[in-house]
Amino acid sequence: MDSKKEQPSTLKRLASYIKPYRSAFIVAIIGMLGYAGVDTLFFSQIETLIDEGLTQQDSSVLLWGAVFVPVFFIVRGLFNFISTYFLSWVGFKVVTRMRQQLFEHLMKLPVSFHDNHSTGDLISKITYDTQQVAEASSRALLVLIRDGGFVVGLLCLMFYQSWQLSLVFLVIGPVIAKFVAVVSKRFRLVSGRIQTAMGNVTTTAEQMINGHKVVVMHEGQKLESKRFGEINNITRNQNMKLVSTRAISTSVIQFIASLSLAMVLVIASFPEMLQNLSAGAFTTLLTSMIMLLRPLKQLSNVNSDFQRGLAAATSVFGILDQPVEVDKGTHMVDRVKGDIKFNHVTFRYNEHDDPALENISFAVDEGKTLALVGRSGSGKSTISNLLTRFYDVSEGEVTIDGRNIQDYRLKCLRRQIALVSQHVTLFNDTIANNIAYGTSKNVSREDIIKAAEQAYVTEFTDNMSHGLDTMVGENGVMLSGGQRQRIAIARALLQDAPILILDEATSALDTESERHIQKALGVLRTNRTSIVIAHRLSTIENADEILVMDNGHIVERGNHQSLLDNEGPYYQLHNLQFSGVN
Repeated sequence: MDSKKEQPSTLKRLASYIKPYRSAFIVAIIGMLGYAGVDTLFFSQIETLIDEGLTQQDSSVLLWGAVFVPVFFIVRGLFNFISTYFLSWVGFKVVTRMRQQLFEHLMKLPVSFHDNHSTGDLISKITYDTQQVAEASSRALLVLIRDGGFVVGLLCLMFYQSWQLSLVFLVIGPVIAKFVAVVSKRFRLVSGRIQTAMGNVTTTAEQMINGHKVVVMHEGQKLESKRFGEINNITRNQNMKLVSTRAISTSVIQFIASLSLAMVLVIASFPEMLQNLSAGAFTTLLTSMIMLLRPLKQLSNVNSDFQRGLAAATSVFGILDQPVEVDKGTHMVDRVKGDIKFNHVTFRYNEHDDPALENISFAVDEGKTLALVGRSGSGKSTISNLLTRFYDVSEGEVTIDGRNIQDYRLKCLRRQIALVSQHVTLFNDTIANNIAYGTSKNVSREDIIKAAEQAYVTEFTDNMSHGLDTMVGENGVMLSGGQRQRIAIARALLQDAPILILDEATSALDTESERHIQKALGVLRTNRTSIVIAHRLSTIENADEILVMDNGHIVERGNHQSLLDNEGPYYQLHNLQFSGVN
């Protein structure tokens, strides 16, 4: 069976988002139909006004008309408010719910998904694509139902006045419907391209903003401006295609309608037709036909917005249909001992790639420290990614306390591990809140201060006017690299996990910062099983065991002194760093 048939249609999925707010939606529909009904009622009174008020010169009809007009506009305005307000309320509720669902789903997706999708494209889906869905669920429906109801009302009025002449106008219905169906495909295609282009715009802008210092230092302004200009022009071209398609479709539909109107005038000129029509009836019929052109134009215009919304919804649902991170484990534990084993582990980032790790085996006993060293790309950080289950092994198994890590619930597993990496992520919040971020237990201010002191955070916060309540800026932009690193260590101290992973945690620090952080890391490693991924060999000389990695293999293992005595790869790395000798 075709997978596409198994999935509910985009419209049905959108309808499921409206269902919780159906009461407000029904009120909005009543308002829209009431608006259309009042407009139809207004035009139905033209015959009376002309035949009785003007032709028969009945002044009472004109006086009643003077009363009717203000009342008509009051009622019309009331229905307009009800339809616009409640439909917009439903539309924004739908978008808010969809945007929240998309945001939460993105957090549940595996790391591999985020590695293969640009941040800018995903941000565009949260901001731009969901907003296009709002157009489909509010403005488009407003025009479709209100103007559609008005068209039905006018057609009924026309048939009441002269069914013979009205039949001529109805001939255009199938022609217009066929034309709209053809144009809809064009709208959907162009709208999908616009969504892709907007994602590229967001990605390019984000890269420039994040790498502004690099751009300035390398005089890359012209290059970035040219790159952004090309992508920006692609977006403009796609939008112009949408505008031109909309303009042409509107003109064609109105031209088709005008031909039928011309035919009506020709047929009405026949003597037998003139005998059966009063001046008021003919004026009502002709006015209704002319007034049909406006809602037909609106309906043809809104089709582009509706198709754009459907294309955006398809894009959003494409993300929501992505499988979340696999979590079949059921084992829960408050605190593991920390015995770690890799048993014949092989891993590929992609099925057809060469192994990033091949047949790796090692063990780290509870409370011991294992160091991983080697060239960039040798597989050190991959071991960290497997232990935290950011990725799952291709072959072999990883165990903690003798149990396969896939048996643990993901939340439970990651609660046992504190990760401090070279690239520290801080949120635009206070230093204290960044230290306490993600802690599963309730922590007091005293706990935060203690962790800050142990990580030497208070050494620089004491000189700040707001201390630990200082805002760090976006991703800690207000702090130095060493200060951000100390906050990350304080966060790990507060987490108090039995397993610690240090991934190049001191590689970007100056000597003074490293001295403080090494002291903090010494406290952090106490009574914890630690895996240290290091570039600076001076930081892992006291490790219980050192693994030398190269091209996904363990090429040497032992402690610092035994590896130096072997005069193998570790010895060469050591000489490169400390004496410059190959």
